[in-house]
Amino acid sequence: MIVRNFLCVLVLLAGGWGSLQGQYATRLRVAKDGTGDYTSIQAAINDAKAFPDEPVIIAIGPGIYEEKVRVYPWNTRLVLEGADAATTIIRYRDHFKQVNLGRNSTFHTWTLSVEADDVILRNLSIINAAGPVGQALALSITGDRCVVERCVLKGYQDTLYCSGEGARQYFRECTIEGTTDFIFGNATVLFESCTLHSLADSYITAASTTPRQDYGFVFRYCELTAAPGVTRVFLGRPWRKYAKTVFLHCEYGPHILPEGWERWSNTTAPETTFYAEYREKPVPGRVPWSKQLRRRDLKQYSLPKIFRDWTPE
Repeated sequence: MIVRNFLCVLVLLAGGWGSLQGQYATRLRVAKDGTGDYTSIQAAINDAKAFPDEPVIIAIGPGIYEEKVRVYPWNTRLVLEGADAATTIIRYRDHFKQVNLGRNSTFHTWTLSVEADDVILRNLSIINAAGPVGQALALSITGDRCVVERCVLKGYQDTLYCSGEGARQYFRECTIEGTTDFIFGNATVLFESCTLHSLADSYITAASTTPRQDYGFVFRYCELTAAPGVTRVFLGRPWRKYAKTVFLHCEYGPHILPEGWERWSNTTAPETTFYAEYREKPVPGRVPWSKQLRRRDLKQYSLPKIFRDWTPE
């Protein structure tokens, strides 16, 4: 009898331990004033479960968070959600010369780096405050199936890096501002209802799409604006020779140059890039190696076509 009761206790303990092992917090709160679970965003991320079965939401209260934030590859299904982009601000000031890690220093300058799949960023301002001092990323995002919604991204050169061959990323109702190549990389990205704000005469995009990708950057129903005095801006130039960038139903300010696109130092650009637009009234003066799409071409730019088996939340 004693042995049987002892065995029953062991079984109950084992069962209880197993259920505790499977439990984890799915909502963490960050607050500058100490009223949350953490005062640092990175501290909350460091405490989030790796590879969770359900999303882990980190709710970030209003304030300016002066920190360099990294979402590691094991932080899948993570949601970083601010109160709103006007009051929840992540800010840092790394830049190429300051990082000083050789010719690839650019890729270490981010304020926020998202390296995991299935991450959502919502209601945040992400700022690289280094100023006009060269390459300085605000957001680097290399994960697949990532959503950025109602966020403000601010920097100068190289504000937003969207990368990962095969990675699919969706930006909705965001404001992105910068100077040179302020949206760049080789991911497949749809920007929908976003504002692209140029701070200097330069280039908006620098895609590095690979020849194995059907889509690069697609901008749909976006507005292109500029700071006062900015009058000469190109839609893009190819960082790599197979760059793909398409603007659909977008509104351009007068700062966008009639030629639209520039070949950079890439002499093969006319043969290998795919730069295209759809507008009710095509813009005269575009470089002859860009494409003016017709209405029937738009069916190639539906979500299922661009993102295959993934539908953004």
